[in-house]
Amino acid sequence: MPQNEYIERWTKQHGKRLDHDERTRKRIARSSHKASESARSFTGLRAKLYAKKRHAEKIQMKKQIKAHEERNVKSSSQPVEPSSTPTPQYLLDRNQTSNNAKALSSQIKNKRAEKAAKFSVPLPKVKGISEEEMFKVVKTGKKTAKKG
Repeated sequence: MPQNEYIERWTKQHGKRLDHDERTRKRIARSSHKASESARSFTGLRAKLYAKKRHAEKIQMKKQIKAHEERNVKSSSQPVEPSSTPTPQYLLDRNQTSNNAKALSSQIKNKRAEKAAKFSVPLPKVKGISEEEMFKVVKTGKKTAKKG
């Protein structure tokens, strides 16, 4: 038996506490309180790093939630069974546009990009020049022209 499996061996022999599941559930529930408390108490570089880590976690969570919502919208919009009564023309168009949440979100993103492109200014391309040309002495004016 490997050296580090003594805890697993003990739980196999003696079992877990009766309130083990409840204690782990409560510990997980309290973890958010502990995280916010540590976020308040940290200062300096540690606070910056911790805030960055929590920000990344929140973004990941929001992405997961959004993906689940899109999946639910897409699956729920498909009709279960065809109805015997025909639907009016104005309702047909409504069903076709709302059935695909991904298409709607991409349309919104494209509109935002177009609005942003309106105000973007194209940068002029700069031609590279050599060091000799950059640092050479430039002679200008009447007097230099007369001397030469």
